[in-house]
Amino acid sequence: MQAGSLHHNLWRFYRLWMSLPRLIDANANRAREGLRVLEDLARFVLADEDLCSRLKAVRHGLGNALTSLPIDRGSLLAWRDTAGDVGTGVKGAGEGERAGLPAIAAAAAGRLAEALRVIEEGAKGLRAPEAAAEVERLRYLAYDAAGQTERALGTGRARQWRLCVLITESLCTHHAWDRVAELAIEGWADCVQLREKTLDGAELVRRARRLVELAHPRGVSVIVNDRVDIALAAGADGVHVGQGDMAVRDVRRVAGNALLVGVSTSSVEQAREAAREGADYCGLGPMFPSTTKAKNRLAGPEYLREYLKDSACARLPHLAISGITEKNIGELQAAGCRGVAVSSAVCGAPDPLAACRKLAPV
Repeated sequence: MQAGSLHHNLWRFYRLWMSLPRLIDANANRAREGLRVLEDLARFVLADEDLCSRLKAVRHGLGNALTSLPIDRGSLLAWRDTAGDVGTGVKGAGEGERAGLPAIAAAAAGRLAEALRVIEEGAKGLRAPEAAAEVERLRYLAYDAAGQTERALGTGRARQWRLCVLITESLCTHHAWDRVAELAIEGWADCVQLREKTLDGAELVRRARRLVELAHPRGVSVIVNDRVDIALAAGADGVHVGQGDMAVRDVRRVAGNALLVGVSTSSVEQAREAAREGADYCGLGPMFPSTTKAKNRLAGPEYLREYLKDSACARLPHLAISGITEKNIGELQAAGCRGVAVSSAVCGAPDPLAACRKLAPV
């Protein structure tokens, strides 16, 4: 090989090898940016100290891994060339907007995972296997923490309803069940829930579809109690589960983000767990004694006050439930209640429309 050709090949190899610092620097910045977005979501939105600590540990671990590479920060900075980066002007579709907090988290998580993989490969190119292995370890930790952040943010479509009416045919003593629902909607209910424990699947789907038919043209949400499959088949907005029903994560495995998920809670601990798992709203109760369902213990308005004071819980919409009437709703209003769920107070009323209008302006 001629000396000139050898010199050219050596120079080309040198240039390729020394471009790795630029690649690592760019992706270290991307990874830190993604981590900071996720960490701040965990801190300021989710108020999840454990999740925040896990993301911070990944960020600090990345810093340590970078310092162990056979290049120092001076080299990284010397190879930084934003003006000469041909990729800065390339924008993907939708890059200029985000459809809510879950979309922000998803973008940050994707950026983080991609950047960590590039850093890992760059470390291998620099023949730093220990640093590459450490970045790989951090990448898997980041997958879990980022996934938890996204899950905890729920669908991003949650609404704070003022009045949810639970429709149970056996409680509808003056009107047909669907007429009660229709009157409730006219009476300013902004959510109706199908709550039937004994009907077969075919009838549940029929009734859920009937509620959707009545509610959606008026901008009213439809929730199905317990049954994820029925909610999906009927085109309902969400499903509500109790402490003994499917976990939020299991609902997501079936329905993804197609459904809002509400969870019944009777303590701040249960509400925090629901929030961590990505519930879109919480039912709070039982508030008062109820003729619909016997209660062993009342959580009462004090639980509502505790919920609203807890930053991890208060970010989620809520519906206070159990024994709520026009006579005691003032106590909930005084505690800061923004939404209630009722059943017999409306279903059993001679005039469901009027009953709703006495309860709806919460």
